[in-house]
Amino acid sequence: MLYTELLQLWDQAVQAVDGRDWQGALTKLQEITEPTSRTLFVTAAAHLALGQLEPAIRTLDQVIAKDERLAVGFFQRAGVHMLAGRLEEALGDCIWAQKHMRENSVIDYRQLGLRYKLYSWQVLYNAAAVYSRMGLWEKGRNILATASQEKGGARGGIVEMALDSLSRKDILSPLLVPEGEVFRPRKQDVEQLQLRDFLGKAKVISSVIPNDDFGGFEPLRMQQPGFYEPQADGAQCDRESRYMRLRSAHTAQGPQQLTVGEGEVVFVFSNDRADGLATVIYDGQKGLLPFSLLDPLDVYKIKDQKKGKIPNGIPLPPGLKPPARPLPQPSPASAQSVTLPAASDPSCTSSTFSFVTPPEYPSAAGSGAELQPSPAPEGEGGSVIVKVHYTCTVALSVPVETPYGELRERIAHKLGRPPERLCLRYKQQGSPALKALEEQGGLCPLLEGSETGRVTLWCQSEDPLSNRNILYQVVALYDYTAQGPEDLEFSEGDTIDILSEVNDEWLEGHTAGNIGIFPRCFVYQDTLKSDDSA
Repeated sequence: MLYTELLQLWDQAVQAVDGRDWQGALTKLQEITEPTSRTLFVTAAAHLALGQLEPAIRTLDQVIAKDERLAVGFFQRAGVHMLAGRLEEALGDCIWAQKHMRENSVIDYRQLGLRYKLYSWQVLYNAAAVYSRMGLWEKGRNILATASQEKGGARGGIVEMALDSLSRKDILSPLLVPEGEVFRPRKQDVEQLQLRDFLGKAKVISSVIPNDDFGGFEPLRMQQPGFYEPQADGAQCDRESRYMRLRSAHTAQGPQQLTVGEGEVVFVFSNDRADGLATVIYDGQKGLLPFSLLDPLDVYKIKDQKKGKIPNGIPLPPGLKPPARPLPQPSPASAQSVTLPAASDPSCTSSTFSFVTPPEYPSAAGSGAELQPSPAPEGEGGSVIVKVHYTCTVALSVPVETPYGELRERIAHKLGRPPERLCLRYKQQGSPALKALEEQGGLCPLLEGSETGRVTLWCQSEDPLSNRNILYQVVALYDYTAQGPEDLEFSEGDTIDILSEVNDEWLEGHTAGNIGIFPRCFVYQDTLKSDDSA
């Protein structure tokens, strides 16, 4: 099946979903001979809207078979399993959904075409709903207590109300992706399906005029759109569909006239007025300007310039100048760290951001490819094999006298995690409890009780905000794409915790488990939320 055919049927099915024509959407989706996980998700949503639980479950099975790490697929199937009374299957899907959240508090699926954010507390809520249907009220309350501690917004008191319901032993309703929210094809791809006339049609730009050289008439001249040519008497024919630049500044002196600065580019709509004024469009407004102040603009010379690009790479919000990026200072700890001054946080005189590529996650928790380096001679001046348990298990060979800081950096590099967010622990002989590895002793105390000459460590992530104070919260006005490794990326409407004010134009913030800097002009402070939190 051609991809264009799939896009066309997919788009028609989504339009039917928007019109709540569920049967029409299913009809279009059934014509797709090679469905993808996203088109199958649309099919499952249509079946669910029609109350067809069994077909919805079978379709969600196909969705997960095609994308085994789609957390929202497991989340949706868990809710449908609950509606169908399959509690064991629903609880299993909740576990898999939480696993594929990969310790993230939220996953935003907008880049994949689904206008929905899945929060980890929603997955825990559904698990508590399963326990409520099983009659295990205490387990449900424990899970909801954990969900109330999860980071992320959009709760709106749902968890608190659920705790009250469980105290009264009321059964909780499952959470599902809202009806009508489905995976949609990319708008750019759909636009490419429409036929376009790139050549256009010829236009008649002059009429029959008396002329002795042509037997009393001037022949009709054909012209392609966007071109004009001078007439024999020096006058110019009507110039339509062109951009022109203002030779000097003009201040509005009458009704409908515009105030435009020198050098600004305007679009000339027409110049057929007898008073010498041309109808132009400037900055989204239609008005009048003296035609004598306008010079033709060669659009071919500027066609390669990218619209909206700023020299330092920061996108420009409407009507705002981009801020000057603060100068980074190299950090001695890591070549990938950037140290910036924190202006208002009294507990921190500097803030260091480390960004590394996340590791590949294994298919099962606690397992992974175990790297076995060649053993080296043990003892004084030799090496020891250190086995580290994390989301995956790795092994590395290090000198016996390796200091704690260097050991943690080497393990962090192996795991692809920032070293300052990792804590190394070990088990004492005969005890199952994990104890923090002391920075002074290093590996030497662990080798004394080891008969094999190997050391096993457990690595745990620490909360990046454990030693930071949140000054206040802001809301994103626009999407901000990171322009460097030290930047914090966010979407319009996201709530951001402000940790420090770098300078007058840059802030340091935290959202969705990430810390970084961003321009102040991309956010605003919601005074109502600030007053409530205070």
